[in-house]
Amino acid sequence: MRFTRSLVMILALAALLAIGSLAIAADADPEPGTDAAAEAQDITGSFDLERSVKRALSLNPNMTAIRAQLQGSRFGTRSSFGKFLPSVSGSYGYTNYGRRLSTSDKHDDWVSNVNINQPVFKGFNLLATWQKSKLTEESNEASLTDVELSLISSVQSNFLSLLKARMDVKSGEDSVARLESQLKVITAFYDVGLKPKSEVLDAEVDLATARQDLLIARNNVSTQQAQLNTLLNIPIETNVDYVGELVNIPFSLTLPECLTRAYKGRPDLVIGQKSVEIAKKDSTIAASSFYPQVEADWNYYNKGVDAGLSRGGVYPYTSKEYWTVGVGASMSIFEWGADYYDYKQFEEIVKQVEAQLEDTRLNAGFEVKQSLLNIYEAADRINVADKSVEAAEEAYRMAVARYQAQVGTNTDVLNAQARLTTSEAQLSQALADYGTAISSLYVSMGEKNLGLTTGE
Repeated sequence: MRFTRSLVMILALAALLAIGSLAIAADADPEPGTDAAAEAQDITGSFDLERSVKRALSLNPNMTAIRAQLQGSRFGTRSSFGKFLPSVSGSYGYTNYGRRLSTSDKHDDWVSNVNINQPVFKGFNLLATWQKSKLTEESNEASLTDVELSLISSVQSNFLSLLKARMDVKSGEDSVARLESQLKVITAFYDVGLKPKSEVLDAEVDLATARQDLLIARNNVSTQQAQLNTLLNIPIETNVDYVGELVNIPFSLTLPECLTRAYKGRPDLVIGQKSVEIAKKDSTIAASSFYPQVEADWNYYNKGVDAGLSRGGVYPYTSKEYWTVGVGASMSIFEWGADYYDYKQFEEIVKQVEAQLEDTRLNAGFEVKQSLLNIYEAADRINVADKSVEAAEEAYRMAVARYQAQVGTNTDVLNAQARLTTSEAQLSQALADYGTAISSLYVSMGEKNLGLTTGE
């Protein structure tokens, strides 16, 4: 009976602790919404920039990995908190005495024990360890944001490159069409003896070159589509309908506004600040060896002469069932400076991490400034390229008209056509660089502008 009662006590305590742990886990780990997951898995319909980014954030393997890291740190926080609470342990054992002092003590020992241990003071070790776990969790949350921003930048950059590649294809098709038209005109003049064969050959060479450039542009489109499929965790062979066009996004932010938002929201600065605080907690943990370690214990013992813990009419020298309670303190007195220098080491690490945080802050300001300058540069290039395309179109029209009127040369037409193609390429590149620069600016500010809908 006494053995059964001890066993029931141990099982009951273990069950209570298990139920509490399950309740905490269930409360902290809700399952993701099935509606959101189903929406992310859907690849029907067209994909604009915003939808592409949302899918990447939901299903990209890098996001799965960082979420697992964050969840692991949450479990670590709960583990650290659990060390504040009492621990319960139990034991059950058998001892055989080979030498008998008399016939009255001819027996074996069977002992059951339940122990409850409560840490009272660990030199701030437990508190600092729990706070460090919380800081690690917060740092991993910032790391999740950092990975999200990096992924957003990759998706937006590739999406804009896809749109540019499509503009290049359109420009290449127009170039081929213009050269084919010019070749027909030159061939007609050659057939009636008005133009030499050399002009026909020049037109054929330029047409062949334009066709090669068109093939390269089309291949770039396929490459960018494949890259986007990879980022969005879509099978590489799937033909996804990516839609959108390069536009001049309105932008009016100033450098002070951008810097203020960056210093407030950049995840790497948050990570750096948490790293400083974690280093300080490590220093506190190292200093805990300078303090006494205090613990309280409660023990319950039950002894008997068989597996059922029955008395058997023996044990004249001790109680058969009893409990004890006590408090103990211990402290390391001297370890040849090991504890002291360990503490001093962590103090220097704190200074190191603080310096790294300041360096990160300086680099953050530079990245914002650089992105802003790239925006201004690309905006100016767009204005110049727009005018250049207009002038090149007019120059080509005039060159064709002069040639057909027999007052211009084939070289003038081919040169005008080449300048028009170059101007169109410069415009598409400027538009793509402008969108990429705005994307980089938002990333450098630690903000998520999924669709690049505004520069405010």
